Amino acid sequence: MIIKLLAHTQDADMICASAGNSCYSERPSHDLMNDGGDPERVLSKIVGMGHHSVLEHAVFTFSAEGVSRALTHQLVRHRIASFSQQSQRYVSLKEPTYVIPETISSDPDSLKMYTEMMSSIWETYRKLNGRVPAEDARYVLPNGCTTNITITMNARELLHFFSLRCCSRAQWEIRDMADRMLMICRDVSPVIFKNAGPPCIRGPCPEGKLSCGRPRRELSQE
Repeated sequence: MIIKLLAHTQDADMICASAGNSCYSERPSHDLMNDGGDPERVLSKIVGMGHHSVLEHAVFTFSAEGVSRALTHQLVRHRIASFSQQSQRYVSLKEPTYVIPETISSDPDSLKMYTEMMSSIWETYRKLNGRVPAEDARYVLPNGCTTNITITMNARELLHFFSLRCCSRAQWEIRDMADRMLMICRDVSPVIFKNAGPPCIRGPCPEGKLSCGRPRRELSQE
């Protein structure tokens, strides 16, 4: 898995803080950019009041490479976002590239069964690809097949995404991707994403009886 930030709103913390300040000021946001106060103090107050829409002014675009189709099926459920995924209809997959879960790779017998099945699938795919259109041959490809996808989300949706997908109960692969994305976001926008992550790093777990009981303190900046 390779995650890279392709583009993001420059000075996102200050822009969102200025946008929030402008809601309560006679001055426009471009005036408030230079002397609108400390963005951490401003955003803490405004977002704490439930005024989350100001965070939608910051946008982040990521490239994700080598992730599974199982992951992207979960990812695209986050509807307030934009996605562009590698097409199995127009891109023929010449080499058998796929994700192997650690629970399988750590067990020799399971790994043998898994890799043998993948080899069989790709052999069938190659044969079909020479007889029928690639868009039909792809029906035999597995969820573990790797893909590339471009993801664009605003900061408000990213906070929601991190709240769900950085949780210990999230599926391991999308949790790994969310963790990497969060670390990148904190580097370029430390104020907005200071307390981002699963709810357990900010307070009690909302999962109740379904809680894993293991707060992810490593994601907290406290």
